[in-house]
Amino acid sequence: MMADVTVLVVDDESRMRKLIKDFLIQKDYNILEAEDGEKALKVYEENKEKINLILLDVMMPKLDGWSVLRQIRQSNKALPIVMLTARAEEQDELFGFELGVDEYITKPFSPKILVARVEAILKRTKPESRELKSYDGIVIDNEGRTVTVDGKQVELSFREYELLKYLLDNENIALSRDKILNTVWNYDYYGDSRTIDSHIKKIRHKLGKKGKHIQTIRGIGYKFEIK
Repeated sequence: MMADVTVLVVDDESRMRKLIKDFLIQKDYNILEAEDGEKALKVYEENKEKINLILLDVMMPKLDGWSVLRQIRQSNKALPIVMLTARAEEQDELFGFELGVDEYITKPFSPKILVARVEAILKRTKPESRELKSYDGIVIDNEGRTVTVDGKQVELSFREYELLKYLLDNENIALSRDKILNTVWNYDYYGDSRTIDSHIKKIRHKLGKKGKHIQTIRGIGYKFEIK
């Protein structure tokens, strides 16, 4: 079922790459590997048309994970990228989200949990039945996973797209931050509300004047409403 899915695993530890690869292969994923940041960019450029997700270590020789992330995000905003990190500092995570990280997995981790998260992300990026609906000029194309505002395409990361879609799907409903985290991030995220606030800020900016439709509900969370 997943034979057409390719995951790029980037980590300087060969044992870690083998561990991840062994578990993902059980799910019939195609695996590409890279042992440092420079090799990761080379493998990505050679296979970018078929790579569906990247598992990217932060601390690596030659070029670290942040540098790799920045370069990939210059041309590809939508490709899901999951950072593998030994650090769980809040500021590091917020910095990563600003750069376009979709999810974090902190080492040491359970390989089964990693596989579950990979599957969840890939399931959410799988094209849905084509449906176009306009929200005051904001149009989401589920099949193409694209967003346009007044006919102009807006570049959103995977997580930004999922968050905006969730708000639109629940138009006029006040959504708590906890509910947003549990639904959009699709697992128990041990962070604080600034993760959501950071994403909302970026989405509003990208939507321009239409960003006003995303309202802050004090003490609760957010709501998409067209008045």
